[in-house]
Amino acid sequence: MNGVLFPAGWHIGLQIALRTSVIYLVVLVGVRLSGKREVGQMTPFDLTLLLLISNAVQNAMTGPDTSLLGGVIAASTLLILNYLVGVFSGVNRGFRRVVEGEPSLLVHDGKAILPHMVKEHVSMDELERALREHGIANVHDVALAVLEVDGSISCMKYDEIKPDASTHLARRRFIQKKQ
Repeated sequence: MNGVLFPAGWHIGLQIALRTSVIYLVVLVGVRLSGKREVGQMTPFDLTLLLLISNAVQNAMTGPDTSLLGGVIAASTLLILNYLVGVFSGVNRGFRRVVEGEPSLLVHDGKAILPHMVKEHVSMDELERALREHGIANVHDVALAVLEVDGSISCMKYDEIKPDASTHLARRRFIQKKQ
């Protein structure tokens, strides 16, 4: 039975699993380095790139083996690795930061933080679009805007901050009301 499904032997199956693991790590690092915005909102260009990468690495994972079992081993290895990365990310904050990244502050106290926007490849047009989606007309009306790890931009207006919050933004809101 082993000779029919996998004529080359068990060592080829192990080789496929190892090659697939290496490719998984390389693609994971590549996606992580591409930034939050690129991963969070895929354009047709991004989708095309993803499809071409998957086709390009297929032979690197399975090598000359085109058997059904070779494909099952490669797919199973990818699913197991993805599951393990998810589990480990759930229990280890440091690993999660490496794999997912951290949120980035784009607007603080009504002022855009341009160095953060440049680092995260977020243009002023994109920021203003996100503000409009949140019903905010102007950057000056934003207490905080954060680029989340999933690529979305979350925003808080001054009136959304609790008056009893012990932050300088809550105190600023209180001062603005008195004026």
